[in-house]
Amino acid sequence: MPWLCDLYASTRSDEMAQVPWPDHVKRQFLEQQCLLQHRHYLGHHGDASFLAIEHRNLGPVGNFYLLQTPPEHLIIHISLLPHMRASGLGSALVRQAQADAAALGRGVRLHVLETNTRARALYERQGFMAETSEGAHLSMRWCP
Repeated sequence: MPWLCDLYASTRSDEMAQVPWPDHVKRQFLEQQCLLQHRHYLGHHGDASFLAIEHRNLGPVGNFYLLQTPPEHLIIHISLLPHMRASGLGSALVRQAQADAAALGRGVRLHVLETNTRARALYERQGFMAETSEGAHLSMRWCP
């Protein structure tokens, strides 16, 4: 969990830079949020694959949570360390999820934060179409 919390914190560093809290309070908050998110994923998607992404030279560089049940696969979560973002790794993970789903005649769905324009652009390049806005998240779907 400490590594997962470090990864989680890296995804919120821009946001937390705006918060006028001491660093140790920010860290406590981020650890709490990471644990709550992880528990939520386990509680709602217990049958999912919770994968750590490792680079052969760099060690762990991200995580990928994927539920592969009918009627569609669900990309629950993808996070990469800052130095691995925009490296093509996220695209490769999404393409593999699409290929695995297509081999079974299934589509793929996901949710992305409306404000995460980089991730949304990645999904749109991979053929995902926006469907509905659900609060702060946008539901997207890919069909083979």
